[in-house]
Amino acid sequence: MCKSPLHDFLHGLPKCEHHVHLEGCMSPELIFTLAQRNNIPLPDPATNPAYASIAALTARYDHFSSLDDFLAFYFQGMAVLMNEADFADLAWWYFSKAHADGVHHAEVFFDPQVHIDRGIPYETVVNGFAQGCQRAERELGLSTRLILCFVRHLPVSNAANVYEKFISSGHFEAGVVHGLGWSSTEVGPPKDMFREQYADALTRNIPLTAHAGEEGDPTYISTALELGATRIDHGIRLIEDPELMKRVAAQGTLLTVCPLSNVRLRCVTSVEQVPIRRFLESGVKFSINSDDPAYFGGYILDNYCAVQEAHQLSVLEWRIIAENSVQQSWIEDSRKAELLDKIESHVKQYMPLAGGAEL
Repeated sequence: MCKSPLHDFLHGLPKCEHHVHLEGCMSPELIFTLAQRNNIPLPDPATNPAYASIAALTARYDHFSSLDDFLAFYFQGMAVLMNEADFADLAWWYFSKAHADGVHHAEVFFDPQVHIDRGIPYETVVNGFAQGCQRAERELGLSTRLILCFVRHLPVSNAANVYEKFISSGHFEAGVVHGLGWSSTEVGPPKDMFREQYADALTRNIPLTAHAGEEGDPTYISTALELGATRIDHGIRLIEDPELMKRVAAQGTLLTVCPLSNVRLRCVTSVEQVPIRRFLESGVKFSINSDDPAYFGGYILDNYCAVQEAHQLSVLEWRIIAENSVQQSWIEDSRKAELLDKIESHVKQYMPLAGGAEL
């Protein structure tokens, strides 16, 4: 828990999360539990000491040397997911944590290619995660959106096969899967490797987002925008291109910033280096998110607290962040209005901390 006078305000502030990978919520506890439940052997501790215990694996997560170092553990963690119940349990684990942190709306990523490649049917993955979403809406009152992510470390042909499954399933029209994104290794693969899939998705009015500008330079961001992405996941290197930053601000493109992730993957050395104030001052819209919280040591409230401790934002600055998060969510206007009312009511309770400024 942060020591800021605004901690209670931050905890209660209605939040939208737009950048969290469900597979990134595989806590060491859950990995060991599902491995035992499904009789899945974990790596031999003799050659990989991180898997000697829950504590050892948790400790190893504190020492990722790069994005690729993290991804090796990330993909290993997925191996214990075998059936719909496993995927539903994983989603519920995330939604329970998010709800406790004050999340009211969550747009969550999933990576079907990796599961399909290890023999898990596409339908098993989607049905399980969808069950978790439905339970969160029913029992916790959250609104949810499920976003299919292509992964950049696998060939385009692999993504094309998954895209065909997605289209033929009718999941978008049925409101089961709500959009597309891409993730995984940023630098190395072609910047526009999913051009064909994104072009087709645009003809179907499928919302698009893309991981860009985390490790890669601002041209990764401009390429994603050119392909039709209306949101940019991470995007912290946008500040290296002032003209592109003006364009992103003018368009109202949302960046889904993940501060603790940026530090853990060594994109920055501290949360102070995440350009929160630069974005606020330039009118760039962004939300604060947890990315892969089981691996990066913090769910969404931890990220809010880390930003507050590093940048000392005011109540009204947090109000701007919260309202932009709602406005740029992929939800209907009636739900946006409901969430904006909740934010306004919450902020009013803390107006003495805002110096009595008018709403």
